[in-house]
Amino acid sequence: MLPANEKWFSEVHKDAGSAWSLAVETRLAHETTDYQTIEIYKTRDWGNLMVIDGFVMLTTRDNFLYHEMLTHPALFSHPAPKRVLIIGGGDCGTLSEVLKHRSVEQCTQVEIDEMVTRLAEKHFPELCERNDDPRAELLFDDGLAHIKQLDPGSMDLIIVDSTDPIGPAEGLFGPGFVVDCYRALADGGILVQQSESPLLHKDLIAGIRENMTKAGFTDIKTLGFPQPCYPSGWWSATQARKNATIEAAEPQRFVASGIQTRYFNPDVHRGALATQL
Repeated sequence: MLPANEKWFSEVHKDAGSAWSLAVETRLAHETTDYQTIEIYKTRDWGNLMVIDGFVMLTTRDNFLYHEMLTHPALFSHPAPKRVLIIGGGDCGTLSEVLKHRSVEQCTQVEIDEMVTRLAEKHFPELCERNDDPRAELLFDDGLAHIKQLDPGSMDLIIVDSTDPIGPAEGLFGPGFVVDCYRALADGGILVQQSESPLLHKDLIAGIRENMTKAGFTDIKTLGFPQPCYPSGWWSATQARKNATIEAAEPQRFVASGIQTRYFNPDVHRGALATQL
């Protein structure tokens, strides 16, 4: 039995017959925008919690797992990523990880809802420390439209750091969007898409991979990793490379980069590539 005086935030997953709950101390923010409702809670044990339309987006305690695995496997697979585009990613954690790579000359983040970033700056400042990096460009616009405006072959890496495939993010899981990404990538370029839980969303992952195949990508890999605050505690990122193969990080290159990570390393990368999801 839970103590009567404790407050809990719970995200219920009816289809999976499960729920995720966190003890909360207070609600720090509640904003309703043209796109969604965003809430920030202070939890008892997990730091701050961001919730969008009732779904957990991130916590202070475990967001590093997601942000590292969405970025570093692709960045270390590409020999020299210079031009990076992030679609979504309003909390700026993905942007922060990308800009740890010295080879990156420009990273543009296109987030449709500016309020996500403003709340992250206030309540997750550690994720926003690189927002003023001269290589960073923050745009608050529609990612679907932005992709269509890019010159062919102008990007080395596109990272789709989206919410679940409902509401504003629904179009980011469609075949037309993937075709636009393929056109915008240079040869050897990599598309990365957060692809939900391998345990609960196999059909969604299969659809993502099918869209990538039909768009013309020649190598596709789905990398799994732990993510305690998301449904089932197991999440994934699906990568697709244009006219080249996806490679694991070279240990020498990782060491030489000087990048400090908490979860990702070349051994984790090889293991994630070796696991068939």
